[in-house]
Amino acid sequence: MEIRHTERKDLDTVMEIYAHARIFMREHGNPNQWSAYGWPPKSLIEKDIAEKKSYVCIEEGEIAAVFFYDQGERIESTYNTIEGKWIGEETYGVVHRIASSGKYKGAGTFCIRWAIEQSGHLRMDTHRDNTVMQKCLEKIGFTYCGIIYIRESDDNERLAYEIIA
Repeated sequence: MEIRHTERKDLDTVMEIYAHARIFMREHGNPNQWSAYGWPPKSLIEKDIAEKKSYVCIEEGEIAAVFFYDQGERIESTYNTIEGKWIGEETYGVVHRIASSGKYKGAGTFCIRWAIEQSGHLRMDTHRDNTVMQKCLEKIGFTYCGIIYIRESDDNERLAYEIIA
């Protein structure tokens, strides 16, 4: 597997992967995280691509997964307030909107591990009902840090995780 920036020509495939992810979440006990809002919207993915913050994982010439990645100091405003405590306050990376096509086992984990290698310090969050992602993060070695709130979308709480490599 390899990671590269998402290109404009990938947009239709990326949106199909997000549609697949919404179905997968509903079928695995997480009906509200993305499905209730048609998340993520195409306009946001276009913005991510333009800002070079959208990435795809390629396997056998196909897009196996997609995700948003960024790193810097205090880059995620929703992470400024946490009911709990972050492990570290230095520069960190974030992964959002990660989704797999479902065709290649381990694609999502590969993407997260790539992001950890880029930053050495990664934060992620997920919906309380997204037990699949929670188990994935715990398996990789993330620590549960507390609750944050996503005000830009549905104002719901999210479980916040962090890892320092």
